[in-house]
Amino acid sequence: MKFHPLVASALLLFAATVSAQPAATPTPSPAAANVTVLWPAGAPGKLGDQPQDIPTLTAYLPAPESRTGASMLILPGGGYSKLAEHEGVGYAEWFTQHGIVCYVLKYRLGSSGYRHPAMLQDAARALRQVRAWARRDGLDPARVGVIGSSAGGHLASTLVTHFDAGQPAAADPIERESSRPDLGILCYPVITMGDNTHAGSRKNLLGDNPAPELVELLSNEKQVTSQTPPCYVWSTGDDKVVKVENTLRFVDALRRAGVPFDLHIFEKGPHGLGFGRPGKPAPPWADSLLFWLRARQFVK
Repeated sequence: MKFHPLVASALLLFAATVSAQPAATPTPSPAAANVTVLWPAGAPGKLGDQPQDIPTLTAYLPAPESRTGASMLILPGGGYSKLAEHEGVGYAEWFTQHGIVCYVLKYRLGSSGYRHPAMLQDAARALRQVRAWARRDGLDPARVGVIGSSAGGHLASTLVTHFDAGQPAAADPIERESSRPDLGILCYPVITMGDNTHAGSRKNLLGDNPAPELVELLSNEKQVTSQTPPCYVWSTGDDKVVKVENTLRFVDALRRAGVPFDLHIFEKGPHGLGFGRPGKPAPPWADSLLFWLRARQFVK
């Protein structure tokens, strides 16, 4: 299991302190009605006490009889500047329709003054929390996935390449859980912080003049190992916002590391489609995703 020195030190430091048409909105859990604060004592490195400083998880539950035992952490995109609703609750509606318990993460953003590692801290903590809830609720803690789109796809790709096994001796039981997802779903993802990056995402994540070693660290095509979990990755060839090279480089790294993957490059489609919106139909990636999730025993 991979422990990059820069990431490990940052996390340890702060841990101490298509059927694309969605079904009716799933039944909210108590956590959705009463949004769960990710860090009850305050997020590490917080800049204030306003909503943008307080990461939260919102849960969406499928009907009890349809649950498969799997859970999904959802990381909306938005260039590390905002959070796209259709890539958050929009995805939750689809996953719950197929029996997967979902949690949408509101993570801290560059537009609110945050930089790495705040976003990764939020995502890693959220994955640990989802796994702890899976144990509590009789779900499978070994079937916890993550999905992210665009910059949320970068954050998801960061989580699948920069995870740790947890701290067995931690007083907080959530921090004892592993932050490694059991699979990753990356939708038109930002991957690299080098050539072919999305400039806005890079600026919001790393600032104006990031150190070369930080650019290397968060160029996730360079951080894949044999311990990276299986990934489903899709993009479109004519995406004008996040170049398809991001997807191709990451999948090539997965292939070289021997990590299972499912890759779909559709010829046409603008950036940010999600499952499609009025006037902007999406390619049929939902169908292939469902096939892949079934093969990985996340759905029946």
